Amino acid sequence: MAMLEVQDLHVAFPRGKAGEVEALRGVNLTLERGERLGVVGESGAGKSMLAFAILNLIAEPGRVSQGRIMFHGENLLDLSERDIRGIRGNRISMIFQDPMVTLNPVLTIGTQMMETLKAHRKISETEARRLCIAKLKEVAIPSAESRLDAYPHELSGGLRQRVVIAIALLTDPELIIADEPTTALDVTIQAEIMALILKLCRENDVALILITHDLGVVAEVTQRIMIMYAGLCVEAGPTREIIDNPAHPYTAGLLRALPQFAGRGTKLYQIPGAMPPITALPPGCAYHPRCERATEICKQKIPPFEGGAACYHPLTAHATETEATS
Repeated sequence: MAMLEVQDLHVAFPRGKAGEVEALRGVNLTLERGERLGVVGESGAGKSMLAFAILNLIAEPGRVSQGRIMFHGENLLDLSERDIRGIRGNRISMIFQDPMVTLNPVLTIGTQMMETLKAHRKISETEARRLCIAKLKEVAIPSAESRLDAYPHELSGGLRQRVVIAIALLTDPELIIADEPTTALDVTIQAEIMALILKLCRENDVALILITHDLGVVAEVTQRIMIMYAGLCVEAGPTREIIDNPAHPYTAGLLRALPQFAGRGTKLYQIPGAMPPITALPPGCAYHPRCERATEICKQKIPPFEGGAACYHPLTAHATETEATS
């Protein structure tokens, strides 16, 4: 049994008299202990929605309309709010994009870290402070003792994100969900933070779901990739296999857009068009208006997920019988 299994997950939002629109449309994934999964796609693909659904943080009026989220064989969607709090922030932690949004600006770093510990453990003030200092040192924050008495605005962006990572690790979670954890940082600090997350996950045997739009980062950190488009998983498999031989045209387009694929002095490739909003999805494959390989069947039916990709005309040997006969 996998540590985490997401089965046929749908997340819906009401749309007045028009009924509902779906932000996630049947997403599946599995994750073993210590495994690192990258979830990749453009803004609006449903990546963050997937993270919030796993943590039962979908804000009303949104709801999980179908599916199961199994954590060690227990469906998280069946738990009471009290029970899910025993898992959220404890056994499953999250690192958000912007540490200045995550951290409370009027509380010291130490107060926020110790509140996290006390929410999940019966622990003395002395022991809590000792653990907080140890975690700050683990994420390579200098002068850890004095940092506990600092406020978030007194730290640099890189140090704030290290504090957020330290808080995520405080309760020794089994799974960390990192949602664009380096977006607010400059390039050199981004590399340091990603190297730190990878190191900590390896040393502590912690599973990781890394949400990002950057396939280059995913290639360095994860073991498996899931590519999302318009609320669906369109390709999934081992990281190296997908990077070397993408099956879905959307995955190939994302790879072509990486700077390292452009010749010196040439323009970066850009996938034509834009991802459709969930309120105006085209019939059939949502990617077909942007796809050079689209045919009539792509405009009529959503392709089934077969051979690692949801595509009637995959780029590699994952071709389906539908392609052969269409």
